Amino acid sequence: MGGGIAQIAAQSGFTTILYDVNEEFLFKAKTKIEKDLQNLVEKNKISLTDKETILSKLYFSNNINDCKADVVIEAIIEMIEAKTNLFDQLSKINSGKTIFASNTSSLSVTEIAKTISHPERLIGMHFFNPAPVMKLVEVVNTNFTDENTTRIIVELAKQFGKTPVVCKDAPGFIVNHVARPYYLEALWLIEKGISHFETIDALMESSGFKMGPFKLMDLIGNDINYTVSCSVYEAMNKPERLKPSPIQQERVKKNELGKKTGKGYYIYDVRF
Repeated sequence: MGGGIAQIAAQSGFTTILYDVNEEFLFKAKTKIEKDLQNLVEKNKISLTDKETILSKLYFSNNINDCKADVVIEAIIEMIEAKTNLFDQLSKINSGKTIFASNTSSLSVTEIAKTISHPERLIGMHFFNPAPVMKLVEVVNTNFTDENTTRIIVELAKQFGKTPVVCKDAPGFIVNHVARPYYLEALWLIEKGISHFETIDALMESSGFKMGPFKLMDLIGNDINYTVSCSVYEAMNKPERLKPSPIQQERVKKNELGKKTGKGYYIYDVRF
């Protein structure tokens, strides 16, 4: 997701730094971005010159001191402590005007904001996977977020070619709250032996959905999807209808996360 967001920013003309502590992850992200841009060249959506210009705006670093910018978009592991620690480090090296945006898909943006020195400059900016393709961006306000922060992030999303939707901080925001039954009911049908995942996907796609729930979970990542389910379940005081699926939990334990690991409900070719 972080690599996809960096690609969008560079394609939109912004000088962009992609930071990760792991050099291997940085190399994989760089390789994927180059491959994705080459695919756009081959589809005549951008020129070879465009590709080189975009790549010239991208910098890759595992040194957090390089992360100085007008806007910082975080897309790390879905753990509040990890996110707050990162924002704390970033706030010490950036100016007092830097806006911090979290790409969290399930955690409380308010809880993250409470821990930083200038909570009015923190906001949710939730992209959807794959970030370069999906148009929607949820702009998530907390009670601390000031109007100028919201205005800037909405305008930035538009410059990225996205459709921003502003909402208040709430469990699952809009999309992930509404989408829980799509995944959980499908998983329940499998759990009860009523149907097979391929059949459910085929049925949902034939009825007009672009992607069945199991293909979509594999695309998102079963780890991320399961984490979101757990987060919404806990935040909503554990209603039975939103109980996370043991089937998906088992997939996560086996590292069968979907496309990114080569296996989820389906098998994938993960070569770059």
